[in-house]
Amino acid sequence: MGMHFLTKLFSTYIGIDLGTANCLIYVRDHGIMLAEPSVVALKVNTREVLAVGSEAKEMMGKTPTNITTVRPMKDGVIANFEVTEDMLRFFIQKAMRQQPWFKRLLHPRVLIAVPSGITEVENRAVKDSAKHAGAGEIILVEEPMAAAVGVGLPVAEPSGSMIVDIGGGTTEVAVISLSGIVEAKSVRVGGDALDEAITQYMRKNHNLLVGALSAERIKIKLGSAYPVKDEQTLDVRGLDIVSRGPKTVRITAEEIRLALQEPVPTISDAVRGTIEHCPPDLLADLVDRGIMLAGGGAMLAGLDKLLTEETGLPVFVSDEPLNAVVKGAGIMLQEDSIWTA
Repeated sequence: MGMHFLTKLFSTYIGIDLGTANCLIYVRDHGIMLAEPSVVALKVNTREVLAVGSEAKEMMGKTPTNITTVRPMKDGVIANFEVTEDMLRFFIQKAMRQQPWFKRLLHPRVLIAVPSGITEVENRAVKDSAKHAGAGEIILVEEPMAAAVGVGLPVAEPSGSMIVDIGGGTTEVAVISLSGIVEAKSVRVGGDALDEAITQYMRKNHNLLVGALSAERIKIKLGSAYPVKDEQTLDVRGLDIVSRGPKTVRITAEEIRLALQEPVPTISDAVRGTIEHCPPDLLADLVDRGIMLAGGGAMLAGLDKLLTEETGLPVFVSDEPLNAVVKGAGIMLQEDSIWTA
């Protein structure tokens, strides 16, 4: 009993949003300690880790043949087990360095947010990766629930709350009541699919090859789901497919909106599909309360307007959409009842 009490007292409690695009870590009593891209740079032959996070992302598309950059998460799940383990170990150790020495002696208790639609095998892969990366007890929570808690929705009440969490690899849609998910839909479309749609559009319409970082920059600067005021233009540099030389093209926000016409409807279809299967009494609550958007994709200009038009419900963007899931994980860390050990 005494040993168990000491373990509980001295353990570090860590919440992780293990995202396709970014990994965020929350340490109990300290807040968000880390927010880094989910990217690892490796030596090709030895698989030695050279850089993790922001430093590795800066190398993307610019590495010599003996170095490769890897994004070990795809569509919200682990695509590369070993590299995910390396990445998690690096991030957990970085967060633990801030802890007193006696806390560093114990394996941290870790709560990880995962997409609601993942399989039992994918769940086990997340737990195994975290265990090998140095975690002790591990609890998995569903991303939409963590996001809903993180943005302050009254999830415990006997009334409906709706969250749409648009991450790098997945969009999670859920209606929540009485601390449970009543209706949910998970589609493997998110920020990465938007970037890919832009890359394809530039190739097809301008004969221009652009890298992943350029596509992301275009999305942030010009991306929209609905016409917005004062639309910008942007000069984009890339490789001309025909001449094989450098080329600069000026593109408009309207063009990029056109480019996003494939992935964006997938998101709105998921939202509409969830609403259609929602029990009538909870749907009545949503008419008053509306839909809350979270995740990096929530920042796509005009997406709230588009979803309002398509659903007839009020739509709001949360204050810190990128931090919603990890903040929710942080709030859940405070609940001792979720820790069984």
